Amino acid sequence: MDRIIPDAAEFGAILRQRRKARGYTQSQIAALCGTGVRFVSDLENGKPTAELGKALAVAQALGIDIVARMRGE
Repeated sequence: MDRIIPDAAEFGAILRQRRKARGYTQSQIAALCGTGVRFVSDLENGKPTAELGKALAVAQALGIDIVARMRGE
């Protein structure tokens, strides 16, 4: 299912929903991605200044593909 991500809060909500659906804790995802639990928590809570590389690693670990689609094409 494709979803448009308009802001950090929506991105975080998607990550949280997927993490819970897969039965992972924030600690497990943090360990898998080499980040801290605080980072995962901040990311899920929509922190707009979260480091992009780490955020993409969390998405990848959860099986979420990030795709750039050009509007109007």
